[in-house]
Amino acid sequence: MQDNTSWAGFRSQAMVSPASLPLQQRVQATRNAAQRVVQTTPGERAKALSAIATALEERQDQILTANHRDLQAAQAMVEEGKLTAAAYARLKLDPKKLAGMVAGIRDVVTLPDLVGADQWVRQLDEGLILRRRWCPLGVVGVIFESRPDAVTQIVSLALKTANGVLLKGGAEAIHSCTALVEVIHAALTGVGWDPDLVQLLTSREEIREMLGLEGWIDLIIPRGSNAFVRYVQENTRIPVLGHADGICHLYVDASAAPEMAVKLAVDGKVQYPAACNAIETLLIHQDCAPQLLPLLAAALRDKGVSLRGCERTQAIVPMDPATEADWDTEYLDLILSIKVVDSLADAIRHINTHGSRHTEAIVTEDLRAAQQFCQEVDAAGVYHNASTRFADGFRYGFGAEVGISTQKLPPRGPVGIEGLVTYKYLLSGEGHIVADYAAGKPFQHKDLS
Repeated sequence: MQDNTSWAGFRSQAMVSPASLPLQQRVQATRNAAQRVVQTTPGERAKALSAIATALEERQDQILTANHRDLQAAQAMVEEGKLTAAAYARLKLDPKKLAGMVAGIRDVVTLPDLVGADQWVRQLDEGLILRRRWCPLGVVGVIFESRPDAVTQIVSLALKTANGVLLKGGAEAIHSCTALVEVIHAALTGVGWDPDLVQLLTSREEIREMLGLEGWIDLIIPRGSNAFVRYVQENTRIPVLGHADGICHLYVDASAAPEMAVKLAVDGKVQYPAACNAIETLLIHQDCAPQLLPLLAAALRDKGVSLRGCERTQAIVPMDPATEADWDTEYLDLILSIKVVDSLADAIRHINTHGSRHTEAIVTEDLRAAQQFCQEVDAAGVYHNASTRFADGFRYGFGAEVGISTQKLPPRGPVGIEGLVTYKYLLSGEGHIVADYAAGKPFQHKDLS
C-alpha cells in the first residue's frame, strides 16, 4: 500500500491534464490515477471521501452561488421552452439538498469495501487454490442532464471502488458542476491524491469523442431523457448502464385500503414529480373504482395534479381524456393518467406492455394478489403497499447510486458500488499441471470459508 508521500511523488510525474489537452490524453491521465488508487487501503479511501464531505460543507456558499447562476439562466430557458420544468427542479440546490449530498458521501464511507476482497475461495486440489476477487472497472464515464447532485453520488461511489471517473453534466448545470469538482479536487489534493481521478468535461463535442474511446473507458452511464439515453446507447461500443424511461405505475387492487391507496398515489406522484420513480399511470380495479376514484382524484387535484382518464374513468370522475400515447408517456410533471382495469391480470398485462421495467407497485390487502403481482410484473423493482419513490440507492442503503438500470442482466435497479466493480479469478498452485488431471486425478472442488 502507498502512503501520501509516494502518491505525491506520482502526482509530480503524472501527466498534467488541463481541458485544453486532447480528451484521450486526459482519459489516460485518469486511468493512470485510477491504477494508483487501487493500491490504497480502505482506510485511505475513507479518509479521501471524508475530506470531500467536509470540503462541501465548508464551501457551501461557493457551491450555492454557482448554482444560483445556473438557475437564473435556466429560468429563461424554461420560459423559452428550451428546458423543462422537471429539469429545472432537478437542477436546483439548496442547503437541505447539499446536506443530503454530504450525508450520502458519509454513508458511502460506511459501506463494505469490496475492492481486494474475495467473493469466494475454492480448493481445487491440495495446494491448488482458486479465488474470485472483486476489482474496480477502471475508468467510468457518466453523462447526466441537470442534476448537479449526481456529481457527488458518482464520485463517492467511484472512489470507494477505486475507479477514475469522467463527468459530463448538462450545459444548464455548468457552474454548479464546475464548483463541485473544484471543491472535490481541492479535497483530493489536500490528502495527497491525484485530482485527475475526477475530471469534468464541458463541451458537447467531448460527448461524441468520449463515446468513441472504446478500450480507454470501461463503462458509460447516461442519466437523462429517453432520447438522450437512447442516443448514447446507439452511438458507442462501450458498455452502457442506464435506463431510457421511467414509466411507473401504481395499481389499486379491489381489496386496497382506501386511505393507503390515497397516501401512496399522492406520494408517488407529488412528492417529487420530476423523478424517474414517480408514477405516471394509476390503474384501478373496476370493483373499487366507483368508491375510490373520487377520493383519489380529489386528493391528487388538491395537490395540483392534472388528471387524464380512460372512458370508464371519466364516467366516474370528469377529467380530460387519456389517449393511447398517454400510457407510454413519462410526464415528469404534475400530470397523471388513470385507467380502470377489469382484473389483476389486466393490470399486469397493461404494465408489462406499457411499463419501462423501472418500478411498479400494487396496493392490496390480498396477499395472493400481491404475490401474483410481484411474480408476474417485469420490472427492476416491484412493491407491495409502498410508494414507488423508494426506488433509490440512498433509500436502499447503498449510500448513493451511480444510476438506475432497467436491463435484465445485473446490475439491475438502483446501482451502487456493485455496479462499479467486476471480478477476476486468481489461481495459486505448487507446480500443478493439467496433464495430471487429464490422466484421471480427481479435483476436490472444496469451498473454503
